[in-house]
Formats: sequence, C-alpha cells, structure tokens
Amino acid sequence: MSQRMIKQFMEMVQIDSESGNEARFIDYLLKEFKKIGATARKDAYGNLVAKLPAKRSKSRKPILLSCHADTVQPGKGIRPKLAGGVIRSAGDTILGADDKAGIAEMLEALRVAPVRPAIEVAISRQEEVGLHGVKNMDYRLLAARRGFLLDNDTLDTIVIGGPSYFAIDVEVQGRAAHAGMEPEKGINAIAAAARAIAVLKLGRLDKETTANVGVISGGLIRNGVPAKACFLAECRSLTHRKAKALAAKMERTIKREVAKAGAKALVKVDNLCKAVAIPADAWTVVTAQKALAVVGVRARTTFITGFTDASIYNNHGIEMAVVGIGARSEHSTEEHIRVADMEKAVRMLVEIMRLSA
Repeated sequence: MSQRMIKQFMEMVQIDSESGNEARFIDYLLKEFKKIGATARKDAYGNLVAKLPAKRSKSRKPILLSCHADTVQPGKGIRPKLAGGVIRSAGDTILGADDKAGIAEMLEALRVAPVRPAIEVAISRQEEVGLHGVKNMDYRLLAARRGFLLDNDTLDTIVIGGPSYFAIDVEVQGRAAHAGMEPEKGINAIAAAARAIAVLKLGRLDKETTANVGVISGGLIRNGVPAKACFLAECRSLTHRKAKALAAKMERTIKREVAKAGAKALVKVDNLCKAVAIPADAWTVVTAQKALAVVGVRARTTFITGFTDASIYNNHGIEMAVVGIGARSEHSTEEHIRVADMEKAVRMLVEIMRLSA
C-alpha cells in the first residue's frame, strides 16, 4: 500500500499547481479517479467532482471526501526527496503535501477499503487564495449532507470551526515629484501607507482574533516621490461580529492616517468567509474520532483561525469535519510529511468508510 501511495504522491507534487494554475493537475486526477471506477467530471469552475458506488454497504447515505488541488508559492519545479521515512522538497520550494498528501491518501483508501458507502469526491481549485473553488462549486452535483475535508495537519486534532475572514486591499494615492529637485511638491504614498500600517494593531489580538499586513508595494524610481502605494491586509476572528467590527475599524484607521499625510486611501473590504462551527458531538466528528482510535490516535476537537473549504461546505448545509493528513510546516520550504503518518491517515479513512457503511 505505502509504496504505491508514496510513488503517486511524489509524482503528484511534481505537477505544478499553484493557485489559478491547477488545470493540468485536475486533468491528471480525472484520469486517476476513473482508474478506480469513479465517474468523474469538472464543473463549470474547473473543480473536480467524482462519484463511486457503495461496496458491501447497507447505508443509503453517501459521504463526501474533499481536498483542494492548488498549492501556495513557491510551488513550481518541486523535487521531492524521501529519506528516513520523511518526504521533503529539495529546499527551494514547498513540498505540496498541503493538500496533495490528502489526495494521495484518499485515492489509496478508496482502492483498498473493503467496504464503503456511496462516495462523492470534490477537489476544489484556488483554495489557498480565498476559497474560490468551493465558493463556485456546482452543488447540484453533490447529494451528500456530511463528509470529511482532508486538510488539517496533525492527526490528533479534528477541526470543527473556522473564522470569519476579511481581506482588506488598500491603494494609497499621493502626488509624484522629483525627490531631489522639488520633494516639497510631492506627497509620498509609501510614507502615507507606512504611517497607517504603523498605527494598525497587528498580530494576535485575542485568542480568536488576528490581523495582519502581508504585502506592500509602491514607487517606480529611487529619485521620485511615489504617487502610489498598495498594501494587502486581513483580519479574522472566530466570532463574525468581532471580525466585521475589526475590519471596519482597520478601514477607518487607514483612511484617517493616510489623510493626515495628505494622501488618499481607496480601501476595498471583502468578507471571504463567515465563521461557522459544528458541534463537538456531530456525527462526522464522532466517526472521525472512532476511526482515529483504531490507529492509536486520541483526537481532540479544535477551532482554527486559518480558513478551509469546510467553512463553505458547512454554510451550504453539508456537515464537514476537517481531519489530519500528517503534513508539517505547511506554506514553507520546510514543509514535510512522514510516511508513517500518511499510512495512518489511509487506515483512518478506511475505518471511516467502514463505520459509514
């Protein structure tokens, strides 16, 4: 089992699929799901939806298994290396275990599970850049009302809630001038943006609320007072009203501080995800805990301030628990995964299917 899965995982991470460029990888997956007897297709947005019939099951209720196809940057030219039971990249890229390890584990579990209910599979696009794939999923293709998202890191936690997330895009408009000859005629957009950023409260604001500025750009030449600067900020909280209020406060602060510098701020606030939670005793959670116990893992429930496709599924009335795939140090060039954890994840999925059948 593990050799086939590891070979396929290492093959998959070498197919470039940074967010927005997943088409080739999804076409690869279409063929792989068809090989295991699934009917598979892409919806209008390019997400993959596959279905497999029940096997030795009395249940009439299908379950949904889901992952995302895209990876973060730097995700081009990944060269995976296996040593000491651990798979890593060559060190100059991510590995792509988030979320291709989940896909590899899912495929292997579907191959080897002796029993299962009817299975629906959804592999989304553009998860890493705002959950765009799952938001544009054709839900008419899905009948399951409960399922499991394979997109958590450690196996000993099951995510049951995620945050409201607000993206805040800012364009600061100043006035250009020669920096040496007549700087007093200009309004430095970079300085105005920096003034606003310096005033914002960033980082972990409380146990369920965070804020950040992740990107800033501006200017064209060293000796010119820059007329334009842009920065990308965000805030999130497990309480929707708190996230909404924080986003509004950040917008007010940015506009006020930029105006004090004599510039103007154009601010776009986009609520990309709304906080949602499922009960700790929900069917999906209890089933996952039972399955993990079989492989020697005692899993606890948790809430995260990172967002996943599960938030959108749950808002669409599909009860989704987020289970672990074993990936570590995701979104960095230190990302890695242990073969032993991947094998446990497969056994967990096989047991989930048995319990669901």
